[in-house]
Amino acid sequence: MITAAPLNLSGIAHGFFTREGGYSTGIFASLNCGLGSGDDVALVTQNRAKVAASLNVDTSHLVSAYQIHSADVAVVEAPFTERPKVDGLVTRVRGIALGVLTADCGPVLFADEKAQVIGACHAGWKGAVSGITDTTVLAMERLGALRENIVAVLGPTISQSAYEVGPEFPKAFLEQDPAHQKYFIPSVKPGHYMFDLPTYLSDRMRAFGLGQVHDLALCTYADEDRFFSYRRATHRGEKDYGRLISAIALTAK
Repeated sequence: MITAAPLNLSGIAHGFFTREGGYSTGIFASLNCGLGSGDDVALVTQNRAKVAASLNVDTSHLVSAYQIHSADVAVVEAPFTERPKVDGLVTRVRGIALGVLTADCGPVLFADEKAQVIGACHAGWKGAVSGITDTTVLAMERLGALRENIVAVLGPTISQSAYEVGPEFPKAFLEQDPAHQKYFIPSVKPGHYMFDLPTYLSDRMRAFGLGQVHDLALCTYADEDRFFSYRRATHRGEKDYGRLISAIALTAK
């Protein structure tokens, strides 16, 4: 588990969990927390229980969504009976941990210590350009947070040096703002680019007025010992891949 000093706040626990220290084997070794993966569900459940215990919450109170690369957010008031199809979660309920699953996309954890409101979002490129970080903050504000008091930390994410995209990819970003060209550099492959998702996300959150924005600057693709990577698995022709979990909780007082 990796922690970020800016999120070491009163009444709040968090962790960007690595692939290490779990029960899964093979390509899922070992802390695979993806319920949607092809891993043994019993092992994934054990892995998630270990994460919940690390955050001092009940296993059933570690919640995550059915992620769809959207800008949609759910307010969590109790553990789900069925996972909502969203990419952001927010709460002000104590004893609940909000988890997001990633394997190259950006996991962002948010906290307003004063309001005791937290959030988490899964930001792939589609969610990023459509504003998942913005909508997560807006949902937190509806629960009483103030954006100038919110701390946001971006966890392990694929870096620009590993994120090659095709010629059509920049269009959505450039239509939003031509200045977004700065997030792309030419690839060695003609007509292709290398995209800087972490910097795009960080810049967008700062422009939205958050109090603090931090990037752990950890690349999922490059660090195989600690992180799962969808792109690395794809390059190797592997049939599936594990999912990392990043989670934040309001601890019981």
